[in-house]
Amino acid sequence: MEQGTQHRKQKVEKQIRRSRKRSSSSEMYSHAALFKKAEELLAKRIKEGDPLAYFLKGQLYFEEGWYADAFIQFEKIKDTDFQAMYQLGVMHYDGLGTKEDPEKGVEYMEKIINSTSPKARHLKYAAAYNLGRAYFEGYGVKHSAEEAERLWLIAADHGNPKASVKAQSTLGMLYSTTNPKDLKKAFFWHSEACGNGSLESQGVLGVMYLHGQGIHQNTKAALECLKEAAERGNVYAQGHLVEYYYKRKMYATAATSAKRVAENDNVDLLAKITDCLPVYIAKGVAMATFYYARCLQYGLGMQQDQAAAKIYYSRACLLDPDIVSDLELAANHGKI
Repeated sequence: MEQGTQHRKQKVEKQIRRSRKRSSSSEMYSHAALFKKAEELLAKRIKEGDPLAYFLKGQLYFEEGWYADAFIQFEKIKDTDFQAMYQLGVMHYDGLGTKEDPEKGVEYMEKIINSTSPKARHLKYAAAYNLGRAYFEGYGVKHSAEEAERLWLIAADHGNPKASVKAQSTLGMLYSTTNPKDLKKAFFWHSEACGNGSLESQGVLGVMYLHGQGIHQNTKAALECLKEAAERGNVYAQGHLVEYYYKRKMYATAATSAKRVAENDNVDLLAKITDCLPVYIAKGVAMATFYYARCLQYGLGMQQDQAAAKIYYSRACLLDPDIVSDLELAANHGKI
C-alpha cells in the first residue's frame, strides 16, 4: 500500500511538472506573440508618420533588454525627442547597448536641464538627479559634492511628490553620512521621500526614530516604519528588527527572523527588486547573520550549534566587516 501511494504521488508530481512546462511554454509564446504584435503596430504607426511611435519602439526594445536595438532607435530621433535624448544619456553613462561614455551621458542630461522647451520639462527632475550622481561619483565630470547636492536639491524640489523621490532619499543619505552630519536635514528628506513612497527611506526613518537621530526617540514610530518597510522587502529594516528583538531577549523571534534574512545571498538582485542601495542591503543581511550566529552559539531561542555559528560569523564578516566589528565590540562590552 505504501509503495502504491508513493507511485501515485510520483505520477501526480510528473503530471504537475508537465503542466508547468506547458504553462511556461504557453506564457513564453504569448509574450513573444504580444511583442511581435506591438512591434508590427509601432512599425505601422511610424510608416503613417506618428512621431511618438519612434520613441515607443525604442522603449519597447529597451524594456526587453535589447539595448543595441533601442540605442539605434533613440539615435534616430534624439534631436527632436527629449525622451529619446534622456534614454541615450542613461545608456551612454551606464554602457547599455553602446560603449560607456559618461561624458556623453552628462552632455545629454545638461541639455535637458538647460532646455527651455516645454517638452523637456517633465524630464528635468530625473536629469538633475542623474547629473548630481555623475558629479558625486566624479564620473564623466569632475567630482564635486557641492554641485551634486545643488542638483539633487533641484531634483528633490522641496519634497514635491512629482519630483525625483530618488533625489529626496539620496539627500537623506547624504546628510547622514557627510562630515559633519546634519541629521535634522537627513530626517527631513527621508520623511519627504518616505511620504512619497521610498522604501529605502522608510527603513532609514525607522532606524532614526529608534535611536533618536535627528528626531526625538520614538519606539512606536520606529517599529511602525521598520515593520512596514521589512514587509515591503527592505532588508536593512529587517536586520534592525532582528537586533531589536535580540536586545529585548525575544530570542525565538530574533532567531527565526535572523535565519530568514541571513538566507539572502544575492545582494545585487535584491537591490534591483527593491530599488534599495546594495551597501545597505549588505548591512541588513550582515546584522541578521551576526545575530543568528549568536543565537546558534549560545542556544538562544533555538538549539545550540557552535559549528554552524562559526560559519554564520564568517558570512557576516564577508558581507560587512565594519558592522560586524562594531557588533563584536558591543558584545565584548556587554551591550548585546
